Amino acid sequence: MSHEIPLKINLKMITGLQGIIPGGVSVKDFSAVTKINEGDSKIILDEFVKNQIGTKHDNFYYFEDGDKLKIAISLLEKGLPIDEISIALDWKDFEGLTAEILSSKNFAVIKNMILTKPRMEIDVVGIRLGIAILIDCKHWKRYSTSSLSSVVKKQIERTKQYVAKTEGAIAVPVIVTLYQDKVDFIENVPIVPIFQFSSFVDEFYGNIDQMKTIQKD
Repeated sequence: MSHEIPLKINLKMITGLQGIIPGGVSVKDFSAVTKINEGDSKIILDEFVKNQIGTKHDNFYYFEDGDKLKIAISLLEKGLPIDEISIALDWKDFEGLTAEILSSKNFAVIKNMILTKPRMEIDVVGIRLGIAILIDCKHWKRYSTSSLSSVVKKQIERTKQYVAKTEGAIAVPVIVTLYQDKVDFIENVPIVPIFQFSSFVDEFYGNIDQMKTIQKD
């Protein structure tokens, strides 16, 4: 996104993520949804289109499913706060953001992997250097230690299933959350706030001995 845009507009673009609705949206609609005044709404929408996100026809702006995530990533690249950006995304976009961070660090990424017998779904799988990170994304506003413990147990089970069904797999279960102060561990499974996920991945191989690693016996 162009660097001449004033910071106040850049910050409003985070709020503007809520107005990126697939199909046509007018400046007035966008303003109503985001509570941003119409003047700034037009600047923001035009800026999106200028950066090849969405198209404009007859005073309507048209967006596709992946456009909200594209905008979120471009705002991240400008250094805007990842925690605020994540809040403006829904759970599906949140998974997409997690996958995009892995992809940007040269991981092979699979989203929404389905295992059968028993049926289980893994939100995001990232594979690099023969090790798989199996991620459960939790786009929750609040959670207790007991609810996180339950989430961890389920993710360990999914990881065991993945390893059982995948030749030569070595896998690490990870939980990525929306809100949290720092990386934490439950049963040696990392609970990583989204704003620290990028640095967690950078340091992953150096810290792997501290994490629960599952492979075939």
